Amino acid sequence: MLDSLSSVWGTLPDPLRNQLEGYAIGFWSVLPQLILSIVFLCFLWAIIRIVQAVVPGALRRAHMRRSLVDVIMMLIVVGMWLFGVLIAVTIAFPTITPGKALTALGVGGVAIGFAFKDVFENFLAGILLLIREPFAVEDYIECEGFEGQVEEITIRDTHVRQTDGQLVVAPNAMFFKNPVTIRTARDVRRTTVICGVAYGEDVDAAREVIANAVRGVDAVRDDVRDVEIFAQEFADSAINFEVTWWTGSRPIDIRSSRDKVVAAVKRALDDAGIEIPFPYRTLTFNEPLPIDDRRDSTEDTGTGG
Repeated sequence: MLDSLSSVWGTLPDPLRNQLEGYAIGFWSVLPQLILSIVFLCFLWAIIRIVQAVVPGALRRAHMRRSLVDVIMMLIVVGMWLFGVLIAVTIAFPTITPGKALTALGVGGVAIGFAFKDVFENFLAGILLLIREPFAVEDYIECEGFEGQVEEITIRDTHVRQTDGQLVVAPNAMFFKNPVTIRTARDVRRTTVICGVAYGEDVDAAREVIANAVRGVDAVRDDVRDVEIFAQEFADSAINFEVTWWTGSRPIDIRSSRDKVVAAVKRALDDAGIEIPFPYRTLTFNEPLPIDDRRDSTEDTGTGG
């Protein structure tokens, strides 16, 4: 085996043989540094494992949300690996200074940044959303026509479950750059319905009946703020009251309280004998209309027969 390798080596051209000998000498000369660099990376891996085991628990004890803890840990681990690899390269190849390595990383980072601009935009938006916490998981939000409950906030996107059951996965940049309405920012939310009474009814009496009916609904949070009722307008067939109250902030709370309030107000007005009018229409003609009396004539003929 050695004889065959020696014979092949002897047949190689002198320039190629000299170049291979230079490679071999260079490899043996840097082998100690390579081994030291690998040992350093193994030590760094052990340190990172310890950090991954200890730091998340400490962050959770500080009452940080899980997604934010994951982001912080990812940044710590990536930063440690980048810093460690940079040191390992300088150990293995002393001619490569940290300044040169950082310059190379900077040029490469600019190229990668242009290529993955949208990805990095959503990534940074996700970090800022997790740090600022404008909304949290289980909040009901509305943004750009999408409304529902937040199920998950990741680094890149946010999962919103709409009230009809459909799941919307939207990029974080959308929530960072556009106005977001947080329906459940507070435990209570105001809602309004319009109630009309006939023109012949007493306005003050009708207002009192409606107010007592709304206050009697268990879904109405009059402990937060009292029920507000204002005569709003002279409508076509009625005087319209704007009825406003506070209830739970979830969509189901709003719908349920409206259902109960409408039923209670209708029942109270009926019991008080106050009319909720149907629309009336008065038709006016420029000239008198002739009356068709053929029916009367028919009835008279039948009687006479």
